[in-house]
Amino acid sequence: MTETQMNSVEALTPVGRETVQDRVYGQLRQTLINGGFAAGDPLRIVDLAERLQTSTMPVREALGRLVSEQALEAMPNRTVRVPLITRQRLDDLERARVLIEGRLVQLALPNLSAEDIAILKQINHDCDHAFEEHGQDIGPVTSQFNQRFHFHIYRAAGSHVLIPIVESLWLQSGPVVRAAAQIHDEQGGLAATDHHWAMIEAIENGDAETAMQALANDIGRSFDLVRARLDAGDQAA
Repeated sequence: MTETQMNSVEALTPVGRETVQDRVYGQLRQTLINGGFAAGDPLRIVDLAERLQTSTMPVREALGRLVSEQALEAMPNRTVRVPLITRQRLDDLERARVLIEGRLVQLALPNLSAEDIAILKQINHDCDHAFEEHGQDIGPVTSQFNQRFHFHIYRAAGSHVLIPIVESLWLQSGPVVRAAAQIHDEQGGLAATDHHWAMIEAIENGDAETAMQALANDIGRSFDLVRARLDAGDQAA
């Protein structure tokens, strides 16, 4: 082996462990965003490692990252759980999401083309079709459509600073979205895409204020459903 080849080999670094950790983190992260875990659910390292068919080390490190992102919370007995839903947490998350995501809609609107609008309409049609075909209890499926719809708009804003902040807020909002979907299945109400169609119409008209209000209504609906359930529980108590 020549000296140049030896230097090239020495420059290589192991990738196996990091790749596994990233995959574990990515799966847990997306599951949280999609509402795969309920508020208060304990996450046990051994159980997750068995489910993901990996060792406990990448699971432990992934959970540590999610705790630092406030998507999970560490308990005194060294276990990890999905945070409980409180009125204060609901209000704080909703306020942050409306503020930051509304600004992204405002920034994105001038950059959204006719092709982008066609994509947004197709995502909505696909989501409506999923409801018609499968009915209720398809939260993970519709959650993915919802994520695709919103982030297609947000990416058009071109902000590399705000997008990670929104991703963190969605990560923390996963249990709220899950609870809201369950309440919606029980009570019925507006279709999941109603406010999305209102956003599309406002974007087509170049009306940033109306688009931002439709976004606030879309975000607020899930939080209002859970907030009402919490209030009903307090009154019953």
